[in-house]
Amino acid sequence: MIEYRIDRGSGVPAYVQIVEQTERALRMGTLQVGDKLPTAREVVEATAINPNTVLRAYRDMEQAGLVELRRGLGTFVTRSLARPGAENDSPLRREVTDWVTRARATGLERADVLALVTAALDAYDNEHDSTRPGDRERKKEDA
Repeated sequence: MIEYRIDRGSGVPAYVQIVEQTERALRMGTLQVGDKLPTAREVVEATAINPNTVLRAYRDMEQAGLVELRRGLGTFVTRSLARPGAENDSPLRREVTDWVTRARATGLERADVLALVTAALDAYDNEHDSTRPGDRERKKEDA
């Protein structure tokens, strides 16, 4: 089961953090179709955020088609975002984990590592003028 962590100093609304963490777990295969998300009460107890914040995140995910709210039963994953190479046992994942370990060992903080990865992705996309459909839409949104 996923455990949400809320970073109050990030400037990112808590409900967005819940959605992003859920999407990340779906991409990594940590959450799979049919898995049950923690109840709003469990998330509130673990994170000390307002129950309405959790419910908003869950509603947003339901509208996106990622989860289904079943009254009296809970919230269940209905769609995976996993891609090949993201599995826990994939060679690519091991390489990234090793790289992150080295980066942190040199003293880089989380924000530094994220900035490096984002810069590398941006450089790659600019150099290759990415033509994948999802990338085109994101580029339009960023413009």
